[in-house]
Amino acid sequence: MSAAATSSNKPPPSKDHHVHTYSGDAFPLGYVVGAVHAGIKKKAGALDLGVLASTADRPCAAAACLTRNVFKAAPVTVTAELLNTSGGRARGFVVNAGCANAVTGKKGLEDAWTMSKTVSSLLPPLASTSASEQPGTLVMSTGVIGQHLPIKNITSALPDVTSHLSSSPNAWMNLAKAFMTTDTFPKLRARTFKLGDRVVRMAGIDKGAGMIAPNMGPPQPPHATLLGVVATDAAVAPSALQSALNYAVDRSFNSITVDGDMSTNDTILCLANGAAGKVEDEGRESAGAAMEEIQEGSAEFGVFKEELREMAEELAKLVARDGEGATKFVTIRVKNGPSYEVASAVAKSVASSSLVKTAMYGEDANWGRILCAVGYTPLPEGTIDPTKVSVTFMPSASCADSTPLKLLTNGEPEPNIDEDRASVILQEEDLEVLVDLGAGSEEARVWTCDFSHDYVTINGSYRS
Repeated sequence: MSAAATSSNKPPPSKDHHVHTYSGDAFPLGYVVGAVHAGIKKKAGALDLGVLASTADRPCAAAACLTRNVFKAAPVTVTAELLNTSGGRARGFVVNAGCANAVTGKKGLEDAWTMSKTVSSLLPPLASTSASEQPGTLVMSTGVIGQHLPIKNITSALPDVTSHLSSSPNAWMNLAKAFMTTDTFPKLRARTFKLGDRVVRMAGIDKGAGMIAPNMGPPQPPHATLLGVVATDAAVAPSALQSALNYAVDRSFNSITVDGDMSTNDTILCLANGAAGKVEDEGRESAGAAMEEIQEGSAEFGVFKEELREMAEELAKLVARDGEGATKFVTIRVKNGPSYEVASAVAKSVASSSLVKTAMYGEDANWGRILCAVGYTPLPEGTIDPTKVSVTFMPSASCADSTPLKLLTNGEPEPNIDEDRASVILQEEDLEVLVDLGAGSEEARVWTCDFSHDYVTINGSYRS
């Protein structure tokens, strides 16, 4: 074991370099967005209410992965009901920050429905859809639990935001800011890829810094948190979109943890409006005929599913990087597991350990804590053979010496571990811990951060 930790109360590093800006042609076609200050957050002028709407002729295919917390927030319930009754269609979404509208009883449900219906009433109806079949507006909220929304502030502000919706890069960035609570930077990403004869664009926004240990699944029939949305101009059938989102979320958002607390509000949405342009022989784009909706099992679905997973993974890592008070971004990689499920469970056990996370903050090579967390992973007896487990610190790309530092090999401690080199590795902002179970060929990763003094400070006064 290493000597006592030597860290002082060092401040989190600046994360401004994780803010990306984009040109207007990076964002998916057929969407307009906007955000305003509605007085939900206490800070004057802070953006806290946002809207995204599709301008395409047909309703968006829509999918969601939602919290499995028993105390589901009102917006989670409303979003699930809207998706179930519409067969996976929506016009867009409305989001607020500063109040989670969770554990708020009948009034909370009424307020969430009011947000949804008010936005829907302010958007021009789709000409291709009858009045009785106009798609609804999904709802997301984040902030303090157990407090009612200032719903009059919200309904008063919605006409302003819906009348100034835009497809500009600045509008997209403002929408990302309207998601934020204790986040230190807005999390916006965009990508472009080819899908058949179409140029497809995808934009993603998420937020989260505390109360992060998502376990989300598809909607079931009728404080800080994790919220996210991916909007694309691909055309994807609702059932295929839900399948792709389930796959992506399991391998991204469900594989991060900041503090082990599953929120009442966790929501990841995916919208696909089919407005992607056709690629001509010269490489230019044109509107062309409407894109047929991709079905599950097709070659195009496989491409889309992997693009969505990569986008979700990139967004999820930003949340772990921005963990409240975090100074380190930590990857726990478990390889040679008997199944993906076992490898993932072990990785989550290590990543959720407060003792491991405080050791990362203290830059203390206390690898015994890692083994302890591997050992108490809730698995059937005999799943893990201690004599086959190995643990290694993997240096980051910025380290001068890229040689892995072995700590335990096949259950035996490495003799004469170089504590000075371990300290150098742990001083880096990006860390990777490799656990080899020696029991198969499956691999899983979980992304987390360290626990610092600032985490306690932030959460000890979250409501003040």
